[in-house]
Amino acid sequence: MREITYTAAAREALAERMAVDPTIFVVGEGIGPRGGNFGTTLGLYEKYGAMRLADTPISERGFVGMCCGAAMTGARPVVDFMMVDFILDAFGEIFNQVAKMQYMSSGRLKMPLLIRGCIGIGGSAATHHSGSYLPQFSNIPGLRVVIPTTPYDAKGLMKTALTCNDPVLFLEHKNLMAMKGPVPEPEEDYYIPFGQARIAREGKDVTVVALTLMVRKTLEAAEALAKEGISVEVIDPRTVSPLDTDTILESVKKTGRLMVIDESFQPCGIGAEIAAQIMDKGFDELDAPVRRMNGGFTPTPYSPSLEAAIVPNPKTIAQAIRDLIKE
Repeated sequence: MREITYTAAAREALAERMAVDPTIFVVGEGIGPRGGNFGTTLGLYEKYGAMRLADTPISERGFVGMCCGAAMTGARPVVDFMMVDFILDAFGEIFNQVAKMQYMSSGRLKMPLLIRGCIGIGGSAATHHSGSYLPQFSNIPGLRVVIPTTPYDAKGLMKTALTCNDPVLFLEHKNLMAMKGPVPEPEEDYYIPFGQARIAREGKDVTVVALTLMVRKTLEAAEALAKEGISVEVIDPRTVSPLDTDTILESVKKTGRLMVIDESFQPCGIGAEIAAQIMDKGFDELDAPVRRMNGGFTPTPYSPSLEAAIVPNPKTIAQAIRDLIKE
């Protein structure tokens, strides 16, 4: 296998699917000659031109509506939002049209629309470029919500998203995009199914479900805790809609303890949903209450030190796991 970045892996998946599927086109702000703010379409404009990589004005609801119509008539649009926060300006179109169209047409219309955007806190991006909004998106029936953590998963999940006939939100943490990892050679075609979690580290004392960047931070914490004799099983859900609760439940049957780590806000969050489902399906397997660890419930500050203070880090994660082990 090669070592390539997360962005390069996802871009390679897009390029491979565009080469075999002429119905795929990409729209977004700066995705043409510039190649995207994070390099998501770098080099593709030179190959496919303006008909398949179209720069847009700042009119989010307008171009999502346009792509909704294109998807209804047989195209496979990709909307590159750069930052997930901008998706909120098209929320009405996504919620009322994109997510509902297949249901309203009794399945006669498909909605193969992929919407991607960067999530997460980091780089002093402050209030308007640091959101994740996973609970809001996961609460909409009809949407698939994908959150890759590794370059391998970014490519495999992107290829699945580009062959899915349901609308997909593909959310990439900005602090993961430059990270490198092993990815098969282009000749080895692979797809990762939605709703299939990954066990990132096996353990026997406690199960930790971590989302996006928190997977890496939790693995670092688990490595430190192993030196203390604490064995942590780390689960990366890969997708939050659908959510693979079966893998989580099987792990809890082994460990008896569960913690969910998510930098998003805690109230009504993904951690609360996971906790509720495991309590429903596996209450008797638990030896302690389910615990959650989240980012601060506050708008994201610009100051680097304040920004760092509101996000879980390996030290605070490790301490939270120690506390859970004692319960």
